[in-house]
Amino acid sequence: MKFTKLWITTVLLASLWSMTKAEIRQYQGLIEANSSYIHYSDGFLEAPGYIDLSNLKFVSLRLGSGSNQTFVDSTVDIAFFHLPSTCASSKDGCDWSKLGIGASDDKGNLRWCCSENSQELGFCEEKSQGRLIVNADSFTGQHRFIDVPASGALITNLKYGKLEEPLYSGKYVLVVANCNDDGRDVTITGDYVWKSVHGFLPGNLFGEMYFFGFLTISYLILAGWYGVKMKMHEDSYIPIQRWIMGTILMGLLETFFRSGDYWVWNEDGSRFWFALYTGVLIGVLKHGLSRCLILMMSLGWGVVRDQLDGMKQIILLGILYIGTAIARDIMTILAVTEFEALSDQGEDDILEVVTILKFVVAAIDVIFYLWILDALNGTMQYLENMNQMRKLSRYLRLRCILLFSILFALVWAVFVSVNSIMDEGIVEEQNMWVADASMELNYLVLLASVAYLWRPDPNAKNYAYVMELPSLGEGDDDENGEHELEMTENVPSALDDDDDGEENGESFRDEPFKSN
Repeated sequence: MKFTKLWITTVLLASLWSMTKAEIRQYQGLIEANSSYIHYSDGFLEAPGYIDLSNLKFVSLRLGSGSNQTFVDSTVDIAFFHLPSTCASSKDGCDWSKLGIGASDDKGNLRWCCSENSQELGFCEEKSQGRLIVNADSFTGQHRFIDVPASGALITNLKYGKLEEPLYSGKYVLVVANCNDDGRDVTITGDYVWKSVHGFLPGNLFGEMYFFGFLTISYLILAGWYGVKMKMHEDSYIPIQRWIMGTILMGLLETFFRSGDYWVWNEDGSRFWFALYTGVLIGVLKHGLSRCLILMMSLGWGVVRDQLDGMKQIILLGILYIGTAIARDIMTILAVTEFEALSDQGEDDILEVVTILKFVVAAIDVIFYLWILDALNGTMQYLENMNQMRKLSRYLRLRCILLFSILFALVWAVFVSVNSIMDEGIVEEQNMWVADASMELNYLVLLASVAYLWRPDPNAKNYAYVMELPSLGEGDDDENGEHELEMTENVPSALDDDDDGEENGESFRDEPFKSN
């Protein structure tokens, strides 16, 4: 029970140090003289790198003349060490006592500081009382300390505050402890720097910066190609192609702002908040717009019909998705980067709200997917019944692309889930950005495939709004070896009322047939 309480206290206090993920981090807080807990901050470094604490100011002011409190000389300990990848990527994390920080036994007792109780448990000697427990035999990191006198004002900086790491890349931990219960509280203010060989960007995000740069170039090429095609055939493009172009531009802007945010972060050490939030907002708009786009395609817009009766419902569902997803992403950012302005209860409330919003977004996604699959089956059934083989071929390709994308997403989701519940993860924590990157790549491939299927061409309007008749000639093969299809406006489209057909005992439906 003592172990659990002590560990929970340590974890909660970690939020005070890990105030933001910017690698020029700000700290302003009180380090109480208490042997029950320590403060820590963690981050990723790509060697050779360093952490610089030289700008942190340690202050303990002179007490007023009316105070009856008495103190003893004490010490603030600072330790900086590397977490081996074998345990850093595990579900339970690393046991710091095995790395030389703190001490524990087989009965579940854990102590960070050398106190009288720690001495009784045999964790430390009396000469180390009031100090952080550091095992010289197993500790391979760097250790600094600041002496705090029993009286008088203390305003000082850490000498030799630049702690360099020339060899090992990975996750590192900075520990600060004021372990003497009879010592004075110390206030720490200022900035401290985490910097890797490539810059200020955390080592676990450096690969993601390059990935978003790659995505920006890919979207730029796709937008350029599709834009030129639309300009070449501006008299014949159809409305759904404008939606496709808009979605591509959304993807371009999102990746541009996100890669720009990472680049500024890497160069300056602090986040470019405008780029961060703009990238998040545009990304959500992109995903909402693309869901509406795929649904409209599945309903046959631009191939079977030139307008959709359910357009308002599609747009409303898209707006609901966008609003919920924006709230989810912004609150997730707040939960990660702005704990310094929140109490522990406030943090719990945010995480609970984020969980609820994730559930709502997932529910809306399920509605979209079911609607898309049902609409796609209905449109394909209609095209088959009407003998619209060329249009049906396009929808068969679209269905194949969608099913492959969904299958990839499901397989990858299972992989990520298994990785998160295993004692030792398959993917190391500093490489977990690959999970989100794979889904972004999956999305890009899907969007590029849809853009290719609905690419602008001179016959786009004729193809979309008239019926096709198979040619009866045997020598009328096109350049791809397929039979040419004659287009006629005398055969009714999916939106025709077909009064004449009913007089002959036949009728064409206004809506695609629903699959059984």
